[in-house]
Amino acid sequence: MLYAFGFERIGVVAGDLYFIDPDPIPGQEGPERGVRLEVRLLERGPLRGSIYAARPIVVDRPVWRADLLESVSGPVGSLNRAHHHPRFHGWDPGERVFAEALSADPLTWVGERLTDFRSLLAEAGIAGHEVGPDDPARVAGAVPEIMDAVRRLLDGVSRGELALPPAGATDDQPAQARVSWL
Repeated sequence: MLYAFGFERIGVVAGDLYFIDPDPIPGQEGPERGVRLEVRLLERGPLRGSIYAARPIVVDRPVWRADLLESVSGPVGSLNRAHHHPRFHGWDPGERVFAEALSADPLTWVGERLTDFRSLLAEAGIAGHEVGPDDPARVAGAVPEIMDAVRRLLDGVSRGELALPPAGATDDQPAQARVSWL
C-alpha cells in the first residue's frame, strides 16, 4: 500500500515494506518488515492533451527516509530495526542512523522531524530554492494526517496484512527481496 502527500515541490510518501538484504549489517541478518516513509521532490509534468487532461506527476528524487522496520523473526510491533537515512547520495541512501528516541517512540520521532522540516532539509543538504516557499509550513501542518497514515500501515503490518514476503516464497527465502512501492 502507498500513501502520498503532495505539496508544491515536496512529497511525503509512505508504504509497507518487506525486505531481505543480501549483504546485511552484522547483527541484522534476516528479513525485515514494516513501513518506509520518504520525503521526495515532486515534479509536475506538462499536460498531454487538452487543458482538462490529467497532469503527469513525478515522485522524484529522495531527500530523507525513515524506516520503521522490525525483524520478521522478532516480536510483532517491536520496530527493533527502526532507523533513518538523513541524507541521500543521488538515489542511494546514506548510512543507517539509529537514534535512541526513534527506537523508543518511532511515530513521535518521525512526526517531530517532519514538523521541524527546515532542519530536516538542512541536514539532508537540500537548498531552499529546491522546495516551494510554503512547503515547510504545509508539511508541518499535515503531520497529523501523515502520521495517521503511517499508523494505519503499521497496524496492517502488525495484523499480518501488509509487508508480506514475495508471492510464492517458501522457507528457503531468496537471497534478496524487496516488496514495496518505496
